[in-house]
Amino acid sequence: MKISFKIHPLTYLSLLIAFITGYFKETIIFMTIIIIHEIGHVLTAILLKWHIEKIVILPFGGLTIFNELLNKPLIEELIIAIMGPLFQIIFVAFIKNDLFFSYSNIILFINLIPIYPLDGYKILNIAFNKFISFKKSHIISIYISYFLGFFLLFSSFLKKELLYFIFILLLISKLKNELKNHELLFIKFLYERYLYDFKFKKVKIVSKLEKFKKDYYHYLNINNKLVTEKEILKGKFLKS
Repeated sequence: MKISFKIHPLTYLSLLIAFITGYFKETIIFMTIIIIHEIGHVLTAILLKWHIEKIVILPFGGLTIFNELLNKPLIEELIIAIMGPLFQIIFVAFIKNDLFFSYSNIILFINLIPIYPLDGYKILNIAFNKFISFKKSHIISIYISYFLGFFLLFSSFLKKELLYFIFILLLISKLKNELKNHELLFIKFLYERYLYDFKFKKVKIVSKLEKFKKDYYHYLNINNKLVTEKEILKGKFLKS
């Protein structure tokens, strides 16, 4: 499996600033924790046979990008999402160093904020998907991300935390693209179900496609007649 590894330009900038200001040791510790965190995601994804596209190192964390189906089981998504923070916690516990512990807490706090594409967002979205439809889960998670993003942007501006301000701006720019792709993601979610025969154990009767949930096979109630999702999706995508 070939995995692309990328360091974001803002990370180079933050490293340069840290070195100039004499925080060489602290920066190395910070980056080490970030890499350990991503290793937790990567190793778990490999064990679950997920396809990893690339790993990006950001100023305050990392980002593992997958090339996977949207209809992967929620439990697998959750395990991969929590194994980064858990791997990081275990690593720092073994190190038993105050500086490692302090920086690890900072990274954990930032990474668990529910803003796209951080782990906190993924966990929140997984939780929503457990109870409501894929489409509604996605849009609600995005709106929450926007609210928190602009709140933190304003907060970092008042506190004059330049790097943190730039980092939040970067997250908001990614969030903007995610919102733009909302409908396309939903179409991809449906198209996967048309193309592949997923073996879902749970069944749900719904009235329209927008109510489709992850981990469920659906029947649609149309004029008091139950029609399988496969039949409906076949008609939808063959027409287009």
